[in-house]
Amino acid sequence: MIASRAELPQMILTRLTEELDNLSKHSSNGVLILYNHTVVWNLHFNDGKLIYATGGMHPVRRWNRALRQHCPNWNWNVESPQLSENQPWECQFLAQGISRRQLSAIQAKLVIRTIVQECFFELGNSKDLKNDWKPTQKDIFHLPQLIALSSWEILSVLTKATNTQKKWQAAGLDHLSPCLAPVLSPTANPQVIPVSEKKYFNSNFTLWDIAVEQEKSVTDVAVSLMPWVDKGVLELQKIPDLPLPTIKQVVAVTNSQSENQPIAFVQEAVQESVHKSVEKQPLIACIDDSPVLAYTLRKILIPAGYQMLSIPEPMRGFSQLIEHKPDLILLDLLLPNADGYSICKFLRDTPTFRNTPIIFLTERNTPIDRAQAMLVGATEFLGKPPQPEELLQIVQKYLGR
Repeated sequence: MIASRAELPQMILTRLTEELDNLSKHSSNGVLILYNHTVVWNLHFNDGKLIYATGGMHPVRRWNRALRQHCPNWNWNVESPQLSENQPWECQFLAQGISRRQLSAIQAKLVIRTIVQECFFELGNSKDLKNDWKPTQKDIFHLPQLIALSSWEILSVLTKATNTQKKWQAAGLDHLSPCLAPVLSPTANPQVIPVSEKKYFNSNFTLWDIAVEQEKSVTDVAVSLMPWVDKGVLELQKIPDLPLPTIKQVVAVTNSQSENQPIAFVQEAVQESVHKSVEKQPLIACIDDSPVLAYTLRKILIPAGYQMLSIPEPMRGFSQLIEHKPDLILLDLLLPNADGYSICKFLRDTPTFRNTPIIFLTERNTPIDRAQAMLVGATEFLGKPPQPEELLQIVQKYLGR
């Protein structure tokens, strides 16, 4: 039996509860990776306790909202820690703030609770979630253990997220995301909007942001704006995440480096390492009928920083390709109801995919196959099953990471 739209978030959160409870019982150290074809979430655990949650939409906006609520006077972006790639940049800033006594452990814990609760809410709206587990070393976060969320605290945060989900659905908003921003319609009369509200409708505030600004629940904010949306005065639009501020502290360099390397270049290196966690992840579509291959590709691509869209039936999945506009397409040469050559030509004849890299996945790699592939517009060949290093080299050649 297929779950109704209203039941889906509850099912996801119930399954998530069981998974988190299992990790807590086993005092696990690692990252629980939750993903589908459009989004990736990372729940970071240390000794069975939840340290932090990353991923989804607008991580920097989410971070700023939590700080505004619990430590508004902390100038976290004045100086940066020496950033490590094996933990979230937010955790490193929290560790620095605590060590310098710029915020208390209680404030840090409240920030983490608020961020995790918002992440759980958004996870409840994510369909077809799959999960993976990546073990890590214990105690890599350099944060006081008391700020991590224990099993009962995780359950408490999940319960609050579930209750918010129920209110959101009861208000008829389950087709919307709080990450959308209300923007004044070009044809609307701005005079109908109260002056005190106009500042929120300039593409700078999501529904989440407005809720924090007005100290209201996100459901109440959305409900209050829907009459204007229905009348065409406001439009709900997607907006980008906020950029991270300039990093002022440089990373440590060796003596030979420091003699010749300008500080500006070192600062840029730090900036680049921070932005890796918040930049848009390229989307790779895999057109193949094998669930085993799809799983193999996910295991390779997701940890490397890519999103993946799996399409087992190419013609039925064409609408998905148009909707998501992948940055690169992996195409099986031998499909049950069509051959890769005709699919590739069809895609090349579609303006949206005229310049999209299309990589053939095949066990056949003869000169005739290659010549025919070039005629229909294929970009490259890749052996099947693909080897991780070879796959990532080809993907990075066209997309980079």
